[in-house]
Formats: sequence, C-alpha cells, structure tokens
Amino acid sequence: MATFVLVHPAWFGGWCWNKVADRLRAQGHTVYTPTLTGLAERSHLASRDVGLTTHIDDIAGVVTFEGLADVVLVGSSSGGTVITGVADRLPDRIGALVYLDAFVPSDGQSTLDLLPPERRAALDAQVETEGGGWLLPRFAPPPWPTIVRTMWHIVDEADLQWVLPRLRPTPYRHFTDPIRLTASNLQAIDRVYVRCPRVPAPFDVFAAAAKSDPAWRYRELDTPHVPFVTHPDEVTTVLLEVAASHPRAASP
Repeated sequence: MATFVLVHPAWFGGWCWNKVADRLRAQGHTVYTPTLTGLAERSHLASRDVGLTTHIDDIAGVVTFEGLADVVLVGSSSGGTVITGVADRLPDRIGALVYLDAFVPSDGQSTLDLLPPERRAALDAQVETEGGGWLLPRFAPPPWPTIVRTMWHIVDEADLQWVLPRLRPTPYRHFTDPIRLTASNLQAIDRVYVRCPRVPAPFDVFAAAAKSDPAWRYRELDTPHVPFVTHPDEVTTVLLEVAASHPRAASP
C-alpha cells in the first residue's frame, strides 16, 4: 500500500482532493490532504508573512511529524513549486514526485517567474488594487464563476456549489517568493509530469521538458486543469500507476 500526500494549488484547500482521496483510501492506501497556511479552513492565518517557505514548511511538517516515508508527493498547478521545495528538503522521504499540470521551478525561480509577462502584470495589479499589496483576491474580472466554468471547465452544478464557496484569496508570496534548491537532492527521486491539455496554459513548456528528459516520466490526461474536481477517476488511476511502478516501490 502506498502513502500519498496531495498538495492543492492557490485558492483551493485540502478539501479539493476529497474525491481522489476517497478513491485511494477505498483501495487501502494512506492519503494526506493538508491545507496550506492562509487557505480554506486555515484562511484565518493569512498574513503578509505567509509565503512559499511557510507552505513548504506546512507539507514538510506533515511528512516529518507523521513519520512518513516513500511518499508519493503530488502537486497541482502552483502546488508544483511547493512539492519541489519539500522534496529538496526531505529527499530521503519522497519516493515519487507527481506534477499534475503543475509548475516546475528551477533554483532561484518563483511561480510568478514561470507565468507569461502579461499574466504577471495582471496579477501584480490585482494584488495592489484589491489585495492590499499582499493578497491575491478570490474575486476579480472576470468573475470567479466565469473563470471556474470557462477556464477550469467545472460545469457540473454540484461541483460548482462545492467549489465556489470554498475558494479563498492566497497570500501573494506563495507566487512571488523564489525557491532555493540543492542541485543534487531531486535527481534520485522518480519524477512524473501529468499534463491536462484541454485548457491551453503555460504548462506545455514543462510537459515538453519532461517528454524530452529520460529522468522524467510523462503522462497525459484528457481533462481540464483541475481534474481532481472534474475527473477524479482518471487522476486516481494515474496516481495508482505511479505508486505501483516507481523504482523504490519495485525494490525489495
């Protein structure tokens, strides 16, 4: 049986993995879905001091204090930057890294650095005008219901009623803080990139890099960007495949 730690992206919380977590647990696996500081049920802890290091601390703390090993560590979207930092800090505890349509930063890069310039400028302006200079708001033009339906392709009414009330602003340093990595720590970890191509996004560059690098495995799901909401069966299948086939799992 595998141990999964599932890391959500900006605006979401650990709740967004419920469908996938239920499916994995039903097959006997251990699953943790921590919420990053300042989001969801921890939104009351949002402050200017919360940043990328805080979020890496959040996940590393779960791995360490729960005594986890050979973890399949999964990050979605901006959660990819978080899991990269966790794996760099705790390489001996991570069995596989799964980037689910996620950012893959290099040393010294922030998530914001990996966005197109026009998108970065729009986020900066939004934070200044609506987030007090430190918080990326939940609501902005176009309104969230439009974004959720058209960009994330969440159209099922039950899913909309589940997701929309739970989205929260995100401390902007989640995006702007650069990551610091040790050159050798990630090299021995099994790394898998899972692209969800129904929505054009900046993730194609990471998908292409993974395809061309023999150190990576590449998978593709015919889904939109948040498949843990819209296509939990497909996400569960690919995660079980990773857990069954990564090198440490195959070792005696």
